[in-house]
This record gives sequence, C-alpha cells and structure tokens, in this order.
Amino acid sequence: MKKKLILFSLLILNIFVFANENSSKKIPTVRIFTDESGIDDKSFNAAAWKGILDYYNDTWNNQKYRGIYYDVVTCPSADMCAPLIEEIVAEGIDLIIVTGFTFAEKISELAELYPEQKFVIIDVNTINKLNVMEFVFHEEEGAYLVGVAAALQSKEEGVVNPKFGFIGGIAGPVITKFEIGYIQGIKSVLPNATVLDYYVNGWNKKSAAKEQARKWYDSGVYAIFSAAGNSGNGVIAQAKELQLKGKKVWAIGVDSDQYAEGIYSGTKSAVLTSMIKSVETATKIALTCVEQKSFKRGAVTLSLKDRAIDFSKSNPDLKPSVIKQTEKAKSDIINQKIKIYSTYSAAKKAGIAPSGLGAKDN
Repeated sequence: MKKKLILFSLLILNIFVFANENSSKKIPTVRIFTDESGIDDKSFNAAAWKGILDYYNDTWNNQKYRGIYYDVVTCPSADMCAPLIEEIVAEGIDLIIVTGFTFAEKISELAELYPEQKFVIIDVNTINKLNVMEFVFHEEEGAYLVGVAAALQSKEEGVVNPKFGFIGGIAGPVITKFEIGYIQGIKSVLPNATVLDYYVNGWNKKSAAKEQARKWYDSGVYAIFSAAGNSGNGVIAQAKELQLKGKKVWAIGVDSDQYAEGIYSGTKSAVLTSMIKSVETATKIALTCVEQKSFKRGAVTLSLKDRAIDFSKSNPDLKPSVIKQTEKAKSDIINQKIKIYSTYSAAKKAGIAPSGLGAKDN
C-alpha cells in the first residue's frame, strides 16, 4: 500500500500543472505552520515555503497570492500549537501543513478533534490518521554524501588528521539520520577520523551554535555539518568570520543550498556544500493531491532515487575530483551498492559510530 502511494504521489508531481484563476478546478487554500524560526530560516522551513510559492507560481520577491490562497503561521512555543492551529481550522482552510516532528503529538490529537480538516506533517510517519498525509525522507543518504565530500576535500587540501563536527537541533530519529549518515560518509573516506557532536536543543539558537562552532574551529575542527534549522546559520556565520581571517574551515549547509548564505567575498563562500532535502517536493505533492481530490492518509518516503535528496555543487572551491567521487557514491547508493545505516544503534553495532554521541533513535 505504501509503495503504491509513493508511486502515485510522484506521478502526480510529474504531471503537476497549476490551476490558475481561469481554471474550472477549485484552487486550494493552505496555511503552513512552523516553529519560531519561521520561513526565513534559509533551511527547512524555507524549503517548505518554496514549494508553496512554486505551486501558486509565486516567488520570494513576488508573493501576490499570499493572504489569498496561502500564508504562514509561526508558533512561538509548543504550548501555543493547539490554539493557533484551531484558529486556522476555524478559517475553513483546505490544508494545514506542519513542518517538523516537534508538533507530531499535537497534530495527532487535533486530527482526531477535526476529522474534516486535512493535515500534512513533514518528517513524521507515525500518526496514521485518515486526514493526515505524512512525508519522510532518507536524510541519511544526503548526509552520507556531504560527509564524503568534506572528507575528500580535506584530503585534496592536504589536511592532516582532520576532525569533523555535527551540530543538531533537537535530538530524535530524524536528526539522527543526518548525523549517522554524515559519520558514515566521512568514515568511508577516512576510517579513523574523529567526529564530534553537539545538540543546541532548539531550532532558533544561532548564538549557541555559533559559540560551539568557534570552540571547535579553534580546536582544529575542519568542517561542521549542522541539522538544526535556523540555529545552523550560526555555524555558517562563524565559518565566514574565520575564512575572512584566512583560516580554512568549512560549514556544511542543510535542507536548502546555503552556498549564498556563506558568501563573504565575491564567489567565496564558507559553505563547502549543502545536504539538499527538497521539502518543497512534499508541499507541492500535498497541494496537488488536495486540488485533484486525491488526498490520502499514509506516509510518502522520498529519497535520492526520487531526486528529493542531493548534495550541492554551487561552491567553486569544491574540487572537481571531489564532486566526481561524490557523484559516484550517489550512484552507488541509488543502485544499492552502498548500505547506509539510519539509526545510531545500528551504526554502533556495525562499529561505525562511537558511543557517547547525543543522537537518539526515539
């Protein structure tokens, strides 16, 4: 059943055509519900918002249908989740899209209270309610690729015994996939590499992430990958400061291509590469399903094979040989020649991940 839903949803995406004002089809209305970092996090929420803009043929600079067909509601705290969503339900909006696993429990409760309301939640596949469509990704695949790229780049730059860092937002199964995939990618190139981790316990804690990045870079960490929403922009800011001073350190972006966020001079960017997670694919699929009256319960899983996961190649300083070898790894993942663990327990059992990490499988 799940495989059929995945294929069906991807087919919908491929034939997607926006139903404009002159169409006989009803244009769906949508509200996207985010954590406190909002749609300007330049990462996860921004990608989800981009999918909505694409669906209505709008852009970041020209959001002409905002407030008519779509809008955003930002939740300042978990306690405010239920009343804010209840306000959206009262508006009679066709679809409510919730970004992130933080709100899973509340959405499960609200879905039962309002069975006629259609919900979408991204990064969750455990709710299993008739009126909830869920989207999850194989983040470990993209994280593996940026780990490979960072390790290969360190070799190209002649760095001796490089250390690597991972900064997470809130520990849980989703962020674990980022961390464990990243570690496996690094160790596929540098089996004895040291990988450190740190969790800031929030999605909008730029200062905490920046301070941790400063400590790590000062101690000799070569590259830091963050999966922490807007918090991760603190890592990029710190890497930019140090690159401006001539220190060769790298940040690795997440969800969106964050190359531009890392630019500090001309085309010079402190973001070596980014793990692309096309959250916009999920939001476009969901809106199309509502428009075509094919909205169904269940989980849709997206991966490298679906072109919903990738690594960015925007930075001119990413060596051509690194890109070539990372592309080879991508092909091998798609062709199932490389096995990637998605849980901390499995990676520890295989002797790939060390004990004592902050990663959690549940």
